Amino acid sequence: TADRRRLHMRKNNGLVKDVFQAHHMIDLRGNVGLGHVRYPTAGTSSCAEAQPLYTNYPHGICVAHNGNITNVEELSDVIRNEWHRHVNSDSDSELLLNIFAQHMTGQNGDIIEQVFSAMEHVFLSCKGAFSGCYLINGVGLVGFRDPHGIRPMVLGSRSTSNSEKRDYVFASESVAVDTLGFQLERYEYI
Repeated sequence: TADRRRLHMRKNNGLVKDVFQAHHMIDLRGNVGLGHVRYPTAGTSSCAEAQPLYTNYPHGICVAHNGNITNVEELSDVIRNEWHRHVNSDSDSELLLNIFAQHMTGQNGDIIEQVFSAMEHVFLSCKGAFSGCYLINGVGLVGFRDPHGIRPMVLGSRSTSNSEKRDYVFASESVAVDTLGFQLERYEYI
């Protein structure tokens, strides 16, 4: 979660009811956050590869992702040898995180333009089927899916006590939107 430009994280392997007990939830402050409840499909099942994953530069960016990147070796080589970024796992999610972060680095101007430019690089670089969400500290959430629309991404919303604002949720399945009491706004199809 993000609160006052600080990120708060709780992650572990196991069932949601075991990983997120009441005393853990108290520490997850803020009005924006990422969650992930699926086992890894690439890399290992160690806690280090549990999602969301995080990098502190630039801004503080987290990613939660579902899918498989098929050009992992090529991307790992670029990230390590050309960009000199540290890759700490075998997770393809970490590659998505580093590619996005690399292309958010050093850009000036409107943050929205920076996000779209960085996403364009992600889509041009990554091959495979994937969807997910980035949390950019102090900015907000960016939902995405592969350019071919193989992995789904849905957007939901609900009214808040402040009638001028709405809460939003991204999910890889519409059942998550329904379960949380949100209304389905859009289901991305190709």
